[in-house]
Amino acid sequence: MSQAKILNPVELRRVLDHVSTRKHSARNRCALLLTHYAGMRVGEVSSLRISDVLNDSGTIKEEIRLMPDQTKGKHARTVYINARMQKELAQYIKSLKIRDIEKPLFYTQKRDGFSANTLTQYFFFLYRRAGVDGASSHSGRRSFLTGLANKGTAIHILKSLAGHRNIATTASYLYSSPTQLKAAVELI
Repeated sequence: MSQAKILNPVELRRVLDHVSTRKHSARNRCALLLTHYAGMRVGEVSSLRISDVLNDSGTIKEEIRLMPDQTKGKHARTVYINARMQKELAQYIKSLKIRDIEKPLFYTQKRDGFSANTLTQYFFFLYRRAGVDGASSHSGRRSFLTGLANKGTAIHILKSLAGHRNIATTASYLYSSPTQLKAAVELI
């Protein structure tokens, strides 16, 4: 089984441009960007409640604390939200009519929120419709981790950001292009 495609900035822009032309664009953009800008798994994104991202003061949290029932490995973890993602969340939150902060962050018309499976399928078809072949619901997470690795982030930091328990799992996410490998040997 091949791994999910890692998107470059041009491909991500193409997907976001496509999202902007569709129904529920604010919701879908925010959900997608949580995978690309925070490295969250689709199941984690689908499990978010408004209270997970909103401080009592109405501002966006810098850290999202995921409880064990919200994570793949059933281990609580902290997701760090950068300034860019905080702006995206704030913009999305403004579009909501919040009556109950314990409701799902990403609403649907048929249910209170997305299931992990439904959001996985949505991302798969979203990438396909945007013309990004080989991308799946895991592409954002792989792009996040590989992008940080390519900028020199140490693997033990990546492991923590990904919520992995084993560094070998983190290493399997990373991709090295032939150009990067050639550049590395030139450092000698």
